[in-house]
Amino acid sequence: MKSTSDSGLVRSLGLGFVVVVLISNVIGSGVYKKVAPMADQLGSSGWVLIAWVLGGLVTLLGALSNAEVAGLLADTGGEFAYFKKIYNRFVSFMYGWANFSVIQTGAIAALSYVFAQSLLSVVDLPDTLVSMQDFSLGGVFYPFQDFTTKLVAIVLILTLTIYNTKSIKSSANLNRIILWLVVTGLSIIVIAGITSGKAEFAQSFDFSTPVDKPITISAIFTAMLAAFWAYQGWPSVGFLGGEIKEPHKNLPKGIIIGTFTIIGIYLIVNVTYLAILSIDQLNAVHAAGNQIAAIEAIRMIWGRGGVIFISVLILITTLGCTHATIYGSARPYYAMAKEGLFFKSMATLNSSHVPGNVMWFQCIWACLLVFSGTFDQLTDMAVFAVFIFFGASAVGVFILRKKMPNAHRPYKAWGYPVVPALFILFCIGLLLNTIITQPREAFMGMILMLSGVPLYLYFKKKNKVE
Repeated sequence: MKSTSDSGLVRSLGLGFVVVVLISNVIGSGVYKKVAPMADQLGSSGWVLIAWVLGGLVTLLGALSNAEVAGLLADTGGEFAYFKKIYNRFVSFMYGWANFSVIQTGAIAALSYVFAQSLLSVVDLPDTLVSMQDFSLGGVFYPFQDFTTKLVAIVLILTLTIYNTKSIKSSANLNRIILWLVVTGLSIIVIAGITSGKAEFAQSFDFSTPVDKPITISAIFTAMLAAFWAYQGWPSVGFLGGEIKEPHKNLPKGIIIGTFTIIGIYLIVNVTYLAILSIDQLNAVHAAGNQIAAIEAIRMIWGRGGVIFISVLILITTLGCTHATIYGSARPYYAMAKEGLFFKSMATLNSSHVPGNVMWFQCIWACLLVFSGTFDQLTDMAVFAVFIFFGASAVGVFILRKKMPNAHRPYKAWGYPVVPALFILFCIGLLLNTIITQPREAFMGMILMLSGVPLYLYFKKKNKVE
C-alpha cells in the first residue's frame, strides 16, 4: 500500500531506487582522472588508496547529516530554500550566487574540459596560439595554455546551451544510462588490467614515499580535495525525501549502501590504475595537464584501439553529465530572479518555456571559467566553495533541532551529535588546508563568492526585498 507525504507526493520509491540515484549522481569524470593529481601529491600508491577511502567516509558523514535537513524540509525545495529556513535570505542568496559564480559553472567548465581532452585523444587537432602559451594575467591566469582543449570545451558548452534553450525535453533515464555506461567502462578497465599480464598489483599497495614528499595531514587533505570531486553529487538524493517509502529507514540505508558501493568501485578501479601505471608515470600524466589517467592505463594494455574505446566512453559520459548540469543548474537562478534576488531579465521564459536568458548568462560565465585554469584548478576551486555550504548544512542540523524541536523528522542524523560535529570540523580543516596549500584556488573561490555581497545589497534595495 502506497503512503503519501505531507506535500502530497506518493511515497513509491524503494531502497534500490535511492541507491541507484545516489551512485548515478556521484560517479562521473573524477574516477577517470583524479588519481594523477593524488599520486603527484602523495607520491605513494598505498596512500592514494587511503585518501580515496577517507574521502568516501567523510562523504558518508556529510550525506548522513544532510539527509536530516533534506528530510525535514523536503517540501520546500533545495538548499536555496533550506538556507532561508535555517539562516536567512542573505545566506540563501549567497548559496545561490556561489553556485552561479563558481560551484555549478565551475563544474560545467571542468566537465567540458574532460570532454575536450577525451576528444583530442581520438581526433588529432593542431595546437593553436602556441606562441602565447606563456602569456599570463598577473602570473595567475594563463588563458592561452592548452588553447585547443579550451576551444573544444567552449564549443561543447555553447552547443549544449543552444540545445537546452530550444527544448525542455530530457530523457528520464539519462542518469541510469550514464551510470551503466560508466560502470561498463570501468569494468572493462579492471578486467583488461587483470587479464593483460601487465598489471603489478603489489605496486598498488606500496606505502613507501620519496624523501622529498613525506606524508603529512596537509598532504592527505590536499589529495582528498581531488577525491572529493569524484564523490560530488550525493546531496541530490535528499530531494527524494517526500517520495521515498519509509524514509527514516530507506534514506540512511540507501546513503550507506550507495556510498560504500562507490568507495568499493573507486578502490577496485584505482588499484588497477596503480597496478598498470607507476607513480612516476602518473606524475607525468598530471604534469602534462591535458592527459587522462584512464586513457593512459588502457593505452598501456590495448594501444591505440583501447585509447579510442575509452575516449569515446568518456566522451559519452561527460557529454551527458555536462548536459544535465547545464540543464539543471539554470533553474535555481531563475527562481532567484523571480524572488527579486537576481537580474530581472533572468526571470523570463522564452518561447520554448525555458529560462533562456539564464542559460546564456550561465554559458558565458562557464566559458570564461574554462579560460581561467586547468581541470584540476577548476575542480579544486569548486570543491573548496561547495564545502563551505556542506558545513553550513551540517550546522543546520543543530540549528533546526533547536528551532523546530517537535517537527516530524522522517530521518534523524545517525550518530547525532557526533557525526554532524565531526563533519563540520572536517569542513573547517579542509577549508583551512586549501587556503594554505592551494591559495590560488581558495582565493579565487572566495573572491567569486564574496562578489555576491554587493549584488545582494543592490538587488535588495532595487527590488525592495524584505
